[in-house]
Formats: sequence, structure tokens, C-alpha cells
Amino acid sequence: MSDQFSLNGKIALVTGASYGIGFAIASAFAKAGAKIIFNDINQQAVDRGLASYKEAGIEVKGYVCDVTDENAVNAMVAQIEKEIGVIDILVNNAGIIKRIPMHEMSAAEFRQVVDVDLNAPFIVSKAVIPGMIKKGHGKIINICSMMSELGRETVSAYAAAKGGLKMLTRNICSEYGQYNIQCNGIGPGYIATPQTAPLREKQADGSRHPFDSFIIAKTPAARWGTPEDLQGPAVFLASDASNFVNGHVLYVDGGILAYIGKQP
Repeated sequence: MSDQFSLNGKIALVTGASYGIGFAIASAFAKAGAKIIFNDINQQAVDRGLASYKEAGIEVKGYVCDVTDENAVNAMVAQIEKEIGVIDILVNNAGIIKRIPMHEMSAAEFRQVVDVDLNAPFIVSKAVIPGMIKKGHGKIINICSMMSELGRETVSAYAAAKGGLKMLTRNICSEYGQYNIQCNGIGPGYIATPQTAPLREKQADGSRHPFDSFIIAKTPAARWGTPEDLQGPAVFLASDASNFVNGHVLYVDGGILAYIGKQP
């Protein structure tokens, strides 16, 4: 059974994996035997990631690449194929969020979120799929969100992009399943990362942030998730154990989507 979950000899690209969820997933892949490649938008971020992986004892290759730039992505993928080999596993992890009420958000801000969270997964997936077709197999994992299913105040662009990413996941499955390429999503719940740190800050009186209290009350697990909670699901979706799982979004949310919440 352990062989089904092994990633020995696989080449994995995890976008935006200098820290947080991407770093946790890439680290899990490395422990399962994969060769790890990551990118970030500038050299400073890549260097920070390289230092973190080195500290964890993980050998990686880091590239500077803006995943919204199609020419830059194509060049990066070509360089990876030349220097390391054809990519077996892609995790479209890079993403941003802008918490702005919709009526106050500019069209440029909306487009920026959609560009990073939806257009970039299209661009990177499109770049790696030809190699996967030639190789006869491939795994694409899109980091979706509970906002692929739900709406909430101030995240109109993020919800629109992640809803679109869910459907892009299903369509990649539909188009390329015949080539033994599986495309699935992971929908994290509320995960304790630097991005969500402001929502967990203690108040001046020592009490929980109101949003922190809200999430704890809405989650059957009664806690925020950790990046490590995503490692097992990611390894499953990257491994042969999931070869007949395609077009699926696996929500790793502590049960929040299944729960109406406590009565006030």
C-alpha cells in the first residue's frame, strides 16, 4: 500500500511555495520522495524559501517567475525540463486576496486577484500539460477554497476567482483525463498562515478577534487548520493512490462546509 502513495522519482512544481501552504505541501512531497521545484515572484522571496527548505533539510530548486506572465512561465517550464526533467506534478498554489467591500473595489483590483488566482493556474497548467501528455501521466492540483462554494463579505474577487478555479479543475479533467492526467483541487478551510494572521490577533483586552471566534464556532473541529493538515491530502492527490480520482475538489476544512453552526 505504501508504494501507492510514494512519489519516488517524481518531479513536482509547487507555485508560490516559499512559505505557508505551498511550503508545507512541497515539504510533504519531498518526504514522499519527489524532487521539488518552486517559484516566487522575486529573488528575495525565492531566497527566503531556499533558506527555509535548507533549514528543513530539503533539497529544492527555486526560480523567479511571475505566474501571470505567460512568456515567463513558458520559459521557466522549458528551463525545468532542460535542467531537471518533465514535470510530473503541478500544484497551482500561488494566490492573493484583497479584503475590500465590492462597491469600494476598483476594477483593476478585481482583475489583479483574478489574474493571480485564476488566470495563472490556467497559464501554468497549459505550459506543463504537453509534457505530461508525452510522458503518459500527470497530476495537477489546484488550491481552491471554501470560497469556491461560498460567498462572504469583502472577498468578491477572491470568491469569483476560486469559483472559476473549481470549474477550470473540472474542465482540465474533462479535456485531459484521456491522457492519464488527473486534475483535482484542494479546498482548504481557514488555515493559520501569515496571510490569515490579522484575523487571529488578540484584542487589546486579551479576547479573541471577533472573526477568530466566529470561525471556531462555525468549525466542528473547533480550531483553525494548519498547513500540515493539507499534507496528507496533497500527497494522496499527487500519488498513484488517486489515479481514478479526477475533477474532484477535496475540502480540508474541519467540517465547516457540512455544518450550519451552533444556535446562538
